Amino acid sequence: MITSLVDVLFGCWHKNISFPLTNRSAQSRSEAAAVTGTYIVCLDCGKEFPYDWQQMKVVSGKVDPIPETAERAHAEAA
Repeated sequence: MITSLVDVLFGCWHKNISFPLTNRSAQSRSEAAAVTGTYIVCLDCGKEFPYDWQQMKVVSGKVDPIPETAERAHAEAA
């Protein structure tokens, strides 16, 4: 709890972020990419955040991950 309080007061504000990155299904996924398949990275501290292209915003990590088989079927249909 004390660590999170210190991070809030003195930690990174994540103002400098990357363009959203999408993993291909064959690549290994980070925890952030496992949520939606797309993520952004803070270029100052390196922390990754799940990103939703439909809403065009960072989403919480509590969203159910997309199963690889459903993602693969969607990619083959397109």
